Amino acid sequence: MMTILKEGDKAPGFSAKDQNGKTVSLADYAGKNVILYFYPKDDTPGCTAEACDFRDNYQSLLGKGFEVIGVSTDSEKSHKKFEKKYDLPFVLIADESQEIVQAYGVWGEKNMFGKKYMGTIRKTFIIDGEGVIKKIIDKVNTENASEQVLAIFK
Repeated sequence: MMTILKEGDKAPGFSAKDQNGKTVSLADYAGKNVILYFYPKDDTPGCTAEACDFRDNYQSLLGKGFEVIGVSTDSEKSHKKFEKKYDLPFVLIADESQEIVQAYGVWGEKNMFGKKYMGTIRKTFIIDGEGVIKKIIDKVNTENASEQVLAIFK
């Protein structure tokens, strides 16, 4: 049974390794607004556009009190390559065990060229300093992902 999270729900806690092998947990960000974004795969066109958009707008997001965390089921090594290639300034979490994607209900059936497979559904969660989900962006605009976030809080 897939978890369905709603705005107003408590965000599931997690603890996992980032691209530098450092353990990161949601609790580390208590008191901060977190943009927790789930994406299918490192270095693919949509995911790269999304990551680079968060990178290009990172300072303005920080200035507005947001921290950015990307999550995919890729390995730490894959994340490290992705970070280096595009000079990404934020944490990328390696959820190889799929615990986080399952907890957030973003692991599901996908369809590409008529082939069905299980994968990460692109989705963004805005979590406040109390650990409550303030907003869920289901239809992520990869090229303007940060603008989508900022537009909500204008």
